[in-house]
Amino acid sequence: MEKRCPVCQERILGRKDKKFCSDQCRVTHYNNLNSDTSKFMRNVTNILRKNRRILESLNPNDKAKVSKTELLDEGFKFNYFTNEYKTKAGNVYKFCYDQGYLDLGDGMYAIVKKKEYVD
Repeated sequence: MEKRCPVCQERILGRKDKKFCSDQCRVTHYNNLNSDTSKFMRNVTNILRKNRRILESLNPNDKAKVSKTELLDEGFKFNYFTNEYKTKAGNVYKFCYDQGYLDLGDGMYAIVKKKEYVD
């Protein structure tokens, strides 16, 4: 039985366990598998990445204090974050990947970088 490439349907030559006819087809297959499948998912991913970039740019020393106005002026969207972390004191940090922020009240936010980001 002749094996065919799942991407282009060309005949596969070479090793018995080979799955694709070329590197190009292999890369295309895995890019398609890992691509965001909907416009909604792409938009949310882009917002999360932008939020992270904003936090990182305002937090060059891994710990900073900024105003809500500064964050909003940069285009930060507070409703989008990847996870929350609750401290023993009861404070809830919201994270965009490794960059976190905490509402300090009076329109101020603490920004932190989580060093070892494994949850």
